[in-house]
Amino acid sequence: MAELTVDIVAADRHVWSGTARSVVAPAHDGEVGILAGHTPLLALLTSGTVRVTPTSGSAVAIAVTGGFVSVDSDQVTVVADSAEQPVSG
Repeated sequence: MAELTVDIVAADRHVWSGTARSVVAPAHDGEVGILAGHTPLLALLTSGTVRVTPTSGSAVAIAVTGGFVSVDSDQVTVVADSAEQPVSG
């Protein structure tokens, strides 16, 4: 099964990284869902929750404000202006 490599960082620290089946991010013009094989993407983020479905373990939800999300070759990078610590759920 194809998977995504995900890195989520805030301006001041690393927040979460790992492999995932999917990522949903609050893009400026609406939520964007990302699965393996997604076309390259660069989108501005708005305040909301980045939701990650890891390949193993519980789902991760991280509240972010601003920043951007980048997708290229199954590598997802979220750079947030600020982010709350991950909350499992």
